[in-house]
Amino acid sequence: MAQTEILLPKMGESVAEATIIKWLVEEGQQVEADEPIVEIATDKVDSEVPAPEDGVITKIMVNEGDVVEVGQAIAMFSTDGEAAAAPAAAPAAATPAPAAAAPSQEVLETVTAPLATAGTAVAKNGPSGRFYSPLVRSIAKEEGISMEELEGVQGSGSEGRVTKKDIMAYVANRGNGAAVATPAPSSNGQAAPAAKVESAPKLAPAPAPAKVHQGPKVTAGPNDEIVEMDRMRKLIADHMVMSKHTSPHVTSFVEADVTNIVNWRNKMKKEFAEREGGKLTFTPIFMEAVAKAIKDFPGVNASVDGENIILRKEINLGMAAALPSGNLIVPVIKNADRYNMVGLANVVNDLATRARENKLSPDEIQGGTYTVTNVGTFGNVMGTPIINQPQVAILALGAIRKKPAVIETPDGDMLGIRHMMFLSHSYDHRVVDGMLGGSFVRRVADYLEQFDVNRSLW
Repeated sequence: MAQTEILLPKMGESVAEATIIKWLVEEGQQVEADEPIVEIATDKVDSEVPAPEDGVITKIMVNEGDVVEVGQAIAMFSTDGEAAAAPAAAPAAATPAPAAAAPSQEVLETVTAPLATAGTAVAKNGPSGRFYSPLVRSIAKEEGISMEELEGVQGSGSEGRVTKKDIMAYVANRGNGAAVATPAPSSNGQAAPAAKVESAPKLAPAPAPAKVHQGPKVTAGPNDEIVEMDRMRKLIADHMVMSKHTSPHVTSFVEADVTNIVNWRNKMKKEFAEREGGKLTFTPIFMEAVAKAIKDFPGVNASVDGENIILRKEINLGMAAALPSGNLIVPVIKNADRYNMVGLANVVNDLATRARENKLSPDEIQGGTYTVTNVGTFGNVMGTPIINQPQVAILALGAIRKKPAVIETPDGDMLGIRHMMFLSHSYDHRVVDGMLGGSFVRRVADYLEQFDVNRSLW
């Protein structure tokens, strides 16, 4: 009976493990493709792991309450539909196992990921950890698609998995580039080693965070209370210290006059609530200005991979949100520059609400290219935010306060009461210099100050 392992999928750039909350199936149970089989909890969200395709759960390998690392096997899965015939243990007369010193062929395939030629089997998991179903592997084998090629196929399935439709579309459009040459036999009749294939630099997956947040040993006093960090707080601590170790932080500050925005929002918020059924907050206005400024200064919408700078073409804005537990989560507005103001307001409200209710999916908290955090929510006038790796910059929004300010008029300068706020822009000085980092935050302030008070929402 052909069996494969179901692995705990990758659920975000900084997520290294998850807790098994509840199994939704039993051993021997028939399941359908994409049917949820287990509930898991990470430091970010609770979610479900689906079945990779139609088949039978033959063995559950971890218990409820266990903490499992990303990529670890959690269950065995069969596509033959013969669960009843599956023995509980391997029979004594089974084929003898190879010597302990020799790794299995499956392990060799997964670790070395050789280039496949026509008729060569493809490992069920690629170097990225992505799972490939038996059907996809079979098609790849028949078409001579290498593991490297397969890793480059865009997947439309759950967790980015490659479906039959995806690989068939790839096969149909294949051939425009150079084909991978089959290794020629050497003089001794054995295949010569495949030539090294050069590829463009890729952003390496984030390693499991080291426990670097622990400082010197501290002794508690007789009247002190000891509160153990929960899993989410531990990972946040690790991620923040890692960010400081990775990026030399510089912060630039700009004060912006947002009087026009305050007046416009006060004028429009009642109509917005009646038509859209939600609140018109300042957040979508700020997000619109940030997206515009990123188009003007794309260098802040980037990541660093070794000695290479990856300039992101999509503008995916993370919006840091405080949870009732006191922890932090960063839902992401994908392609934020493509929304109008109403669309931004609705997606901001939806993500913020579901973040507080712990109902975000893993996809909604990953893929961010730039992050915005609002320290003004807590009455703070400014802050020095820590970069959300692997991004290179983050913007903090301060509280909006009424202040006396100098107003320039055709008749000369005068004093007036204006709504003012500070913008704090932290950036990675390895790749973002003061001119770029400072010019960007100044441009955000310009867009806010030039906001059209007569602008229509619809």
